Amino acid sequence: MPAPPVPQHCPTPRELDDLELLTSGAAAPIRGFNEPGSPITLSLPQELRTHLDEGNAVELVDPEGLPLARVASALRGLTVTSLTHAQYGPFRRLYLAPDAVRERYAGRTFVPVTDLVTDVQLEQLRGLGPVVLVALVGAGTPAVSPVGLLRATLRVAALIDADVVACPLADHASLADPALRISVLTSYAETDPVVELGYGGHLLPELADVAREERPRPDEQGLVLFFTGLSGSGKSTLARALMDRLLEQGGRSVTSLDGDVVRRNLSAGLTFSKEDRETNIRRIGWVAAEISRHGGVAVCSPIAPFDHTRQQVRAMVDEAGGAFFLVHVATPLEECERRDRKGLYAKARRGEIPEFTGISSPYEEPLDANVRVDTTGRTIDEALDDVIAALRATGYLDLGTPAEDLAAEAVPEPAAPLVVTEPDPEPVPDARGRVEATPLRVLFVCTANICRSPYMELRSRALTGAESGIEFASAGTHGFNAHPVDRTMGAVLAERGVSTDLINGFASRPLTDDLIEVADLVLTAEAAHRAFVLEEVPGAFRKAFTLGQFAESIDRVDPALHGADLVTAVGHRRAGATEHHDIRDPYRRGKAAADVSADQIDALLQAVLPRLALPQTGD
Repeated sequence: MPAPPVPQHCPTPRELDDLELLTSGAAAPIRGFNEPGSPITLSLPQELRTHLDEGNAVELVDPEGLPLARVASALRGLTVTSLTHAQYGPFRRLYLAPDAVRERYAGRTFVPVTDLVTDVQLEQLRGLGPVVLVALVGAGTPAVSPVGLLRATLRVAALIDADVVACPLADHASLADPALRISVLTSYAETDPVVELGYGGHLLPELADVAREERPRPDEQGLVLFFTGLSGSGKSTLARALMDRLLEQGGRSVTSLDGDVVRRNLSAGLTFSKEDRETNIRRIGWVAAEISRHGGVAVCSPIAPFDHTRQQVRAMVDEAGGAFFLVHVATPLEECERRDRKGLYAKARRGEIPEFTGISSPYEEPLDANVRVDTTGRTIDEALDDVIAALRATGYLDLGTPAEDLAAEAVPEPAAPLVVTEPDPEPVPDARGRVEATPLRVLFVCTANICRSPYMELRSRALTGAESGIEFASAGTHGFNAHPVDRTMGAVLAERGVSTDLINGFASRPLTDDLIEVADLVLTAEAAHRAFVLEEVPGAFRKAFTLGQFAESIDRVDPALHGADLVTAVGHRRAGATEHHDIRDPYRRGKAAADVSADQIDALLQAVLPRLALPQTGD
């Protein structure tokens, strides 16, 4: 009698990268999944965990069903028995096992690469002698796509006569990741030196086309417009109206993934159980992500009541290199019921429709929506204007008609009103003849106010202390409302000594004119953020800089100047804002990218903060 078939499981991209590290020996001394203290873990459905606990094996397969390995339970996790290795994929020839790398490239210097190389880094490489560039292409580690990183790294290797090896080292957002990184690189280099690249410099001209493909402008990026809301909220109507505007304007490939159409074609056979409804949304998300991968626009309008599933769709789109734009059509339940011509809500309240969203099944309101629209008492065009304005603000789409644009250009800007202000009153000394100094108010700005600007604010507070005479704050040009620090960036802050109280006490906020006006100094992550600040408040010109621009500018003025006097002087002798000043956004790019941004910010803060603080004097 033949043995029963071994159940199969397809791991996530991160787990597949980990599997390759395990089967090639690159993860040694880690030999299997889920070993104590190891970040290399495998998540399995409950039925497969039970199968393993009963002493059976589970086969791990790639997305096309090719069996790669078998896992079985052991005292220290899950043992891994290799069956074969991945057969296909771009640049597969560069994925060498550590023993093959050591045999082929012994005596060279090994240099890990996670981003496009700059001119400064190229000069560093030229001085290292024979080099092997180890492209870390595991899920979440490189700052660009794995294919883009390998294309670019091969071009750099040709410039310096180096060799390239691909290493699938994934980011696990774990405190154990740095130790794993060292261990994996050592497995390739053995006793040969491992040298990290420095920071700074300009992108090599030879990589400009790769950079354009990997980092398209927002209006060139693939886009998923995802409408979510209760039944009857108006989300499908809004989605159709937006689709019409996109088609009327032209210029983009647009696909509608309407719920009913998807049900008839992609999800035929699925029921309306919670599990099948979530499967339907994941299918919509996968198709939408593939559309975005090729630069298209996908318009989706499922109810999508659960945050977990929406985040899965967001992750698919992120992985495909697209942008995910979430529209919460937040029409209240009472209004949705009033509109219900089919009587679905009434049937649900009578118990005739089980698991009906809003009645017998919850709707989890999104906290990460790009725009929130209530259609109560409004026309579709009025509600659609909210969505169009938010899309224009992000730079993804500008759906203003040429006639509207010409009309706007024809209206002259009103002259700025003359403002007469009274001089500040003279400060009053205390009984000991001391005058309390007015604190210097520094505002850090990035996009969403959950990664770079919170890092700048909280790290500055930790580095300067409460007696520095500086008040630090932050905001985002398109800031989320009251979000915590991004989890990965929060872990980096904690690793670098910022207290849990500071991190947990942070809440993001959008940038406002008032925040800019009240600040004495505005420091942004990128030149684009500074441009946004000056569009909002043109009068902030002499106090708004990128952080890198300000750090470079302080060397142009008298070194004796500090605090507000320094800001004034730099405002008149500023360096130009150039691309190399920009701090790249690490959001959803993994721990390695977060560390790179943090290192860049730390170096700049160490130059800037001592000059912003007033020199300490005795009583």
